[in-house]
Amino acid sequence: MSREATTNKMGTGSVPKVMLSMGIPMILSMVLQACYNIVDSMFVARIQDSGNITHMGEYAVNALTLAFPVQMLIVAFGIGTGVGVNALLAKSLGQQDKEKVAKVAGNGVSLAFIIYAVFLLFGLFGTKAYIGSQTKDDIILEMGTLYLSICLVMSFGIILFSIYEKLLQSVGKTVYSTIAQVSGAVVNIVLDPIMIFGYFGLPKMGITGAAYATVIGQIISMLVAMYFHYTKNTEVKSGKKYLKLERKIVKEIYVIGLPAIIMQALMSFMTYGVNIIFGNVSQAAVTAYGIFYKIQQFIFFAGFGLRDAITPMVSFNYGKGDKKRVKEGIFYGMLYIGIIMLIGLVILETFTNPLVGLFDMSKETENLCILASKIIATGFLFAGGNIAIQGVFQALGCGLDSLIVSVLRLCVVVLPLAWLFTKFANADFMIWWAFPIAEFVAFLVAVALLLHANNKIIKPIEERKKVFNR
Repeated sequence: MSREATTNKMGTGSVPKVMLSMGIPMILSMVLQACYNIVDSMFVARIQDSGNITHMGEYAVNALTLAFPVQMLIVAFGIGTGVGVNALLAKSLGQQDKEKVAKVAGNGVSLAFIIYAVFLLFGLFGTKAYIGSQTKDDIILEMGTLYLSICLVMSFGIILFSIYEKLLQSVGKTVYSTIAQVSGAVVNIVLDPIMIFGYFGLPKMGITGAAYATVIGQIISMLVAMYFHYTKNTEVKSGKKYLKLERKIVKEIYVIGLPAIIMQALMSFMTYGVNIIFGNVSQAAVTAYGIFYKIQQFIFFAGFGLRDAITPMVSFNYGKGDKKRVKEGIFYGMLYIGIIMLIGLVILETFTNPLVGLFDMSKETENLCILASKIIATGFLFAGGNIAIQGVFQALGCGLDSLIVSVLRLCVVVLPLAWLFTKFANADFMIWWAFPIAEFVAFLVAVALLLHANNKIIKPIEERKKVFNR
């Protein structure tokens, strides 16, 4: 057994402590990411009225809400590919296959450039048609098109960062990935008011300034992550030869990553569908959902951060053939995410009013957002279980199981229910219940699939260990 396998903390350290040491930096990173998403909306909501147009800030928040599904789609392809790279690289590292580790990393970078090319074309030619499919309001259409076009044309920052972040996480160097994430987030937060409102001699750019602040922050994160990968990631060899795509490597990446992409893309599809469905209730409901989604990200992103610690921990020890540590990784991962979601539930039920008040919306929108927060938060514990179990599925290569859970919670249950509830007389109250109901149904299925994976994959690990050590 190589020195890396015997000294890597994922294979030797106390599982609960190592998971926290890996997870806390990622949680802080993800929470800060959510923070600057919220800050974007807070500043945009305060854009001053222009000419005969009143409530310009609310128009701007609505435009960001309509653009958000495509931004989520960018993240879906970047993070999903990164998840495949993360799990495959960690597994290969556990098996001491250094050459494959290098190829996985190089192929991941090359795939990022291909993904960017696709979104660049969409940014140049497709944004107006996309925004127009969700609104007929000329002001929102113009603002949404401007914002989204900039985010797409300069999306190479977030896509490449997603890969380099996972390359650092896959070998347990989560502190460096966090520094990269924090660097971009701080730059975004600082630039937002400067570019939106025109401080320090810059012109007032409004929603365009918010877009530029976002992409500049993403590019900073990308550059910092690249630096750390090429200077600190000694476990991963680098070189131009590893950038050449290999069909076998790409296939293995996407066996794990494609379900993660689809899972993230389903979030985009769900938000797009919800925007259209809620638009039949009122424009205020669409804006309220957009605001709540940004607030909710604080809790969900914290869960995602810990999920990203579960995946390499379980995957590494699965590749190493250590059943005991695999099961410990699953147990503590689910426990920690459950605690995070419980804290989030308490916070939203207790402090919803002041949180929503930060966005300076109309009274109708504010009341709807408060109502949405209190109802949707009731499903957080089930959502936490789903997030944790999906991280386990990704680590074990059970991409289809992860996909099934995602389809249930993000499409099959929530969208038909939301549409059905719009037909009720009290639709503005009922529509929000679609979300916790969907999480509960998905959780029941996720638990059943996890028990099946335990019998078919985890229990026979000892036999596979004998094969790996030959």
